[in-house]
Amino acid sequence: MAEVKLHQGQPIECQGLPLSEAKAAMIMIHGRGAGAGGMIPYIHHFESEGFAYLIPSAADLTWYPERFLVPRERNEPKLSSALSLIGELLKEVAEAGIPAEKTVLLGFSQGACLALEYAARHPQKLGGLVAWSGGLIGADDELTGYTGSLNGTPVFMGCSDIDFHVPVARVYQSAEILHGLGAEVDARIYPKMGHVVNLDEVKAVNTMMKALVD
Repeated sequence: MAEVKLHQGQPIECQGLPLSEAKAAMIMIHGRGAGAGGMIPYIHHFESEGFAYLIPSAADLTWYPERFLVPRERNEPKLSSALSLIGELLKEVAEAGIPAEKTVLLGFSQGACLALEYAARHPQKLGGLVAWSGGLIGADDELTGYTGSLNGTPVFMGCSDIDFHVPVARVYQSAEILHGLGAEVDARIYPKMGHVVNLDEVKAVNTMMKALVD
């Protein structure tokens, strides 16, 4: 059996201000096959100054091997490695003087699923949580056992109604769980959009970011 490469030790792309100079931070999590470079173009559409951006890279460009809807064990050990990496990055940001409530977790596709899953399983007050085309990870009967509070964390979820990878039902189910954990959830479903990010979704993130640095 081939050795599974975990995500620890992979390159971290840093954009924007150094952590030591930033007022807020964003951890950006790429989708399957894209790599950290796939997230950099979105930064050019963000309007707020004062942010440091940390963009981790998945080993072999894939955070976990199968769909996010299958039983979690089928995506191990890479899934746990990815979630641990997010925790390590949040710790690094906090140690640099930027608390979690000034840090945004943002992801697209696989990255969106990871951002949601980490926040739901390690609830705390975040500066923001953004899921472009994603939902909580696991089979339907595994979406249980959430405890703690997101304490008013602003959450934005955007997805198409015809996204082959992300069923609308899972988006709504995830939004309901996050709301139950005390998040302020804004979930938007876009007709016939496909598996992409639109300008309305970027605008929503800009609003979230502005509140952290003004």
